Amino acid sequence: MVVVTVGILALQGAFLEHARSVAACGGRPVEIRKPEQLDDCRALIIPGGESTAIGKLMDQFGLFDAVRRFGADGRPIFGTCAGMVLLAREIEGLQQPRLGLMNIAVKRNAFGRQVDSFEADIYVPVLGEAPVRGVFIRAPYVTAVGRGVETLASFDGKVVLVRQGRLLAGAFHPELTADTRLHRYFLSFLDE
Repeated sequence: MVVVTVGILALQGAFLEHARSVAACGGRPVEIRKPEQLDDCRALIIPGGESTAIGKLMDQFGLFDAVRRFGADGRPIFGTCAGMVLLAREIEGLQQPRLGLMNIAVKRNAFGRQVDSFEADIYVPVLGEAPVRGVFIRAPYVTAVGRGVETLASFDGKVVLVRQGRLLAGAFHPELTADTRLHRYFLSFLDE
């Protein structure tokens, strides 16, 4: 069995939890802080955290172009919460730095402030009948889905999980639960 090396952007946010999930799926997580660390990775996860802080650090460490090239090479990228914001082509009302790799528009902190954080069951048909427990912490949601983007899940009428080719973005934090189905689904992109 070949062990897949999965980079996890480790500048800020829930990168350790994603590393645990990747390891539980049989992958080899590698913390990414410099562009050259992406070279040996077959996939990349951009964790939740604070999107403006992550964006500033990505800029400071020269990671924006490297991650854009990574995606352009067809290597899978999974963004959760702040990672979804960074992957989006448009962030409503804001001009903050972003990767712009996914043909979506998002609204930051769309479900409310930190005190409004919550958990809910999310039905993701591609993962089977059992719901995924969605942990929403100052979560965004998708306000517009463009060409080539598939909606995988919604909650309360809001799009919270999307796929565009080998790109996956979720508004919630699957890494904060013991359920690894979403990480396994993401890693299955490598077999396509």
